[in-house]
Amino acid sequence: MTDAVPLDEGKGLAASAGALAGLKVIDLTRVLGGPYCTMILSDHGAEVIKIEPPQGDEVREWGPPFGSEELGGAASYFIGVNRNKQSIALDLGKPQGREVLLRLLEDADVLVENFKPGSMEKWGLGYEAVLSQRFPRLVHCRVSGFGATGPRGGLPGYDAIVQAMVGLMSINGTPDSGPVRMATPIVDLATGLYSSIGILMALQERARSGRGQYVDMTLHDCGMALLHPHAANFLLNNKRPKPTGNPHPNISPYSAFRTATCQIFVACGNDPAFRKLCAFLGLDSLPDDPRFRSNGDRVTNREALTAILEERLAEEDGHSLCDRMLAAGLPAGPVLNVDEALAEPHTAHRGMVTELGDFRALGTPVKLSRTPGGTRSAPPRFGQHGEQVLARHGYSAEEIAALKAEGILFDRRR
Repeated sequence: MTDAVPLDEGKGLAASAGALAGLKVIDLTRVLGGPYCTMILSDHGAEVIKIEPPQGDEVREWGPPFGSEELGGAASYFIGVNRNKQSIALDLGKPQGREVLLRLLEDADVLVENFKPGSMEKWGLGYEAVLSQRFPRLVHCRVSGFGATGPRGGLPGYDAIVQAMVGLMSINGTPDSGPVRMATPIVDLATGLYSSIGILMALQERARSGRGQYVDMTLHDCGMALLHPHAANFLLNNKRPKPTGNPHPNISPYSAFRTATCQIFVACGNDPAFRKLCAFLGLDSLPDDPRFRSNGDRVTNREALTAILEERLAEEDGHSLCDRMLAAGLPAGPVLNVDEALAEPHTAHRGMVTELGDFRALGTPVKLSRTPGGTRSAPPRFGQHGEQVLARHGYSAEEIAALKAEGILFDRRR
């Protein structure tokens, strides 16, 4: 399990909190793509102030399962992507709420939002007309479904819909199943990853120019970017890619195979690796078989090769076999269930399950030697840090009380 560095509730993240310590991010995102982006930044020390609407981020209700009272009873969907953040709840639909936001932006480095394109502009908070003029160093990242312009500009985007529309579903599944949605929300997650990269690029450029910029991220574009090698294949041979199930469309053997105890995945990316695999399995004559001499031959005769390999593997313990194969330099691994993967000793060794009190989640995959990232605070309860955040930005106790009374600041969900 990873060590957790606690949040200093009075001062925000400690100065030693990671590579992005000192970076201030205003987070207006909800659901998954945007919050995943800001969690990446917060894992590595950025101070992330998550501004929720009065009803809260809707994924607080996307359960069961739901967390403990310590975690505000939030659903796992929220808990999994909102650690290390501070929560303040504002009604941005009211002018007074937008004035609070502008005050929070005065010393902010990054604004991330995933409102429908045009919403910020409608509120008088558009990047070109307002934010870039008032805060010239601000990096403004917008995450949307399709962007603001073009044939689908301004339309809402959802992970599964974009999976369908960009062709990801068409290459997932088997020839018998037809198109299948990828079980993990891959487009949302990829958009969060690409967005964090885009923000860091803009910050790197700002170090040279002194100027912020607008980062236009869409689920559509990020979903399209995941189509390799299928798009590359089509752009070269003009043949429509089809779902192949576990087998790789360009490489063989590169698929799942049955053993006596479990399925295993074997990946041979070249001819030497195939010869080494055959020698390991005692199938020494196989590389000289005309059907299997080259990768192209093996892809063409994939079914025959699969039958031979599965006959040989039928009596093997897949777990033990994979350990021996990996030790011999042959890429192979057992096909594990999620609970099995989470319980793996190597998962613990790499700190990929993190705990802090009642909070348990996946750890950060980015490992830095001098400024490690990780869990510093559990996901916030709704509006948990509202008064503290405003006090740090110069609001008096009387002003904070007035904002509550006027229905601008919330500590309970509407």
